[in-house]
Amino acid sequence: MNSTASPIKTVVIVVKENHTYDNYFGTFPGGNGDATLPQAPNPPSFDPSHTHQAWLKRATGAPRMGYREADIPAYFSYARQFTLCDNYFTAVAGPSTPNHLMLIAADSPVINNVPSSTPPFNLASLPDQLDAAGLTWGSYTSGYPFTLIQNLGRRSMRPQSDFAADAAAGKLPNVSWIYGPTGLDEHPTSNVTDGSNWTASVVNAVSQGPQWANAAIFITWDDWGGWVDHVDPPQVETWSDGTQFYPGGRVGCLVIGPYARRAYISHAQHTHVSIVRFCENTFGLQPINARAVVSDGMEDCFDLSSPPNLTPPQ
Repeated sequence: MNSTASPIKTVVIVVKENHTYDNYFGTFPGGNGDATLPQAPNPPSFDPSHTHQAWLKRATGAPRMGYREADIPAYFSYARQFTLCDNYFTAVAGPSTPNHLMLIAADSPVINNVPSSTPPFNLASLPDQLDAAGLTWGSYTSGYPFTLIQNLGRRSMRPQSDFAADAAAGKLPNVSWIYGPTGLDEHPTSNVTDGSNWTASVVNAVSQGPQWANAAIFITWDDWGGWVDHVDPPQVETWSDGTQFYPGGRVGCLVIGPYARRAYISHAQHTHVSIVRFCENTFGLQPINARAVVSDGMEDCFDLSSPPNLTPPQ
């Protein structure tokens, strides 16, 4: 078992779907949001295009709509109690598949979604690193996106419905990924309130379980979903055609746990790769690739030098 000086031993990565920062947190006090967006319908009445091609035309093509605290009260409550990142970007300027891969491997060979018949990609991954270090990982999912990576397949897959029982029993792995089931994943046209309430049930399961004292929970959204956001990401990497690849559009990220900063808004620049780097730093692993080497590790979102604040989320 790899030893580490970090007090965090359990990391839970909750991945939701398809909403920009402004679309969700535009009205959050103190954050860098656009509070002028018209009210979005709940549930969304359509699914905006969020391909790479749509991202390139977002200035004129992205719908200008936003949700309010009454639509997603759990997320606003967490943002007030813990850390909200208002300068957090997806890793790829495109839709779900490449961004899901980045949250597992800090890499993606594609910039758009791929057909289900596409062979798995040969990518090194954070789960590979954890395995090599004698640490544990798990994915509470039907298989996707882990089945897109050759070495992973359906290893360490567990039904989403098992998460609460595993948390109550103190059996969560060192790192776990959990994805909202269909209808509760917040992918348009799903009801965003129902989706956020499902996320709250995941957070409650961890905070009421025996691993809470040493846990860190990240809640983020896989891609921009086609919605407007007034902050343009820096261009760090380009795709083969010269268009922007990394990073992508801005989304929300909530950081929750006894060592997470309380009532804090992080203005530091983060991406999906930052969460991978956080796990590497936490468990004493080397950066998986050159992209991870230069990435931050969400450091400003935590205070690891003070005693943990064990007050659970409300």
